[in-house]
Amino acid sequence: LPSFLSLTHSLTHSLTHSLTHSLTHLQYLGKWYFIAAAGVKESDVQMFRQMDSTVFHLNETSEKALLLTGAMGGHCVMKNWTYTIQSGKYYLTSQGRHELQTLMWSGEWLNCTQCILLQEIECKEYLHVCTVVLNENRDSALLDNKVGKAFRTQTACINMDRFGHLPQEKGLWFWYII
Repeated sequence: LPSFLSLTHSLTHSLTHSLTHSLTHLQYLGKWYFIAAAGVKESDVQMFRQMDSTVFHLNETSEKALLLTGAMGGHCVMKNWTYTIQSGKYYLTSQGRHELQTLMWSGEWLNCTQCILLQEIECKEYLHVCTVVLNENRDSALLDNKVGKAFRTQTACINMDRFGHLPQEKGLWFWYII
């Protein structure tokens, strides 16, 4: 396997070349759900398999923080994650897990304006995973499949060849109000 740093550089370089630098975190606010995950190791992807039918709502809580709230699949377990916006940095940090860096990218890399990519990097455990999430106002399930295939192809090119597609078998949990 290539080194952790070269993988990080490869993905960052690849994504940066396909994005404009005018993106802001405000574009990512709203309801989202996971459709796929890719990683270097199977264990990197495994944790996302339990997120089938999970809906997340991303809110801005202050100028420097984002709150991600989710209802997890058929269990309807509510979770909250607070991310701090790092001044002058291209990543967010997770409250209580400062060694975890989370990057948010536009879905333009996958030709999907209704998508965002989340990349999580944890140096201590060498966790390196990238997930694609789709806005609740998506066009159709056909888009899910198209984006999933593009995501798998693109991430495999940068040595993230472990892949998991979330089929949304349990339906989406839009019943709660945040």
